[in-house]
Amino acid sequence: MIVTLPAPTPAQWSWHDRILWAAGVVLAIEGLSAIWLTLSALRKIERLLVSAEGAAAAAEAAAEAALLNAKAIVDAERPWLLITVEPSLRVENSFTVMATNRGRTPATIVATAERIKIVVDETHLPTPPEYGEPAAPRVPIILLPGEATAIKSFCREEGKGICETEERFKRVANWEEKAFIYGKIVYKDLIAPRDRQLHETAWCCWYIHGRQKSGLVIAGPPEYNLHT
Repeated sequence: MIVTLPAPTPAQWSWHDRILWAAGVVLAIEGLSAIWLTLSALRKIERLLVSAEGAAAAAEAAAEAALLNAKAIVDAERPWLLITVEPSLRVENSFTVMATNRGRTPATIVATAERIKIVVDETHLPTPPEYGEPAAPRVPIILLPGEATAIKSFCREEGKGICETEERFKRVANWEEKAFIYGKIVYKDLIAPRDRQLHETAWCCWYIHGRQKSGLVIAGPPEYNLHT
């Protein structure tokens, strides 16, 4: 017996299935397009952020450079009080501590302070320096560029008076101890901003009591000779 089966007929898509398939393809294409557009936008945003960060860093560097340049100009034009010791031309073994304005603009001295310490050597001076409360001058002192004023005078006759006892004076005369005269000047810069107008100049001198002659020379640790 020969049985003949009918040939299979191809599956037929209904219109409903075709529409669903086409919609799925369209949605997949739109999803891929959206993902590509999103990635592209993220890359652009990243490039913009990197560019913005670079621009911000450049602007900050430029601002800092401009600020430093402005400060340099102010420092170059400001007054600078420097200290020197000058021997008296009329009195032997007498000395004067002088403050000279080596800057380019006027300076107003608003206060001064000074102390005398007798110690073994400069390493035994108090750190930080002890000045006490600075006192204002009796009359305002304005120094134009190049002008100078006396801050402290000292002579040989006063060498004995700074020692409490005769024994200490002998030790100073024999250089077993040293007598330091030190102080500071507070002065105002008239062209700087208000928060940067006040400056200080610290000074320190060593009084040398010789057998017949005396001397007064700039000495002391760095913190005793600072300028702000």
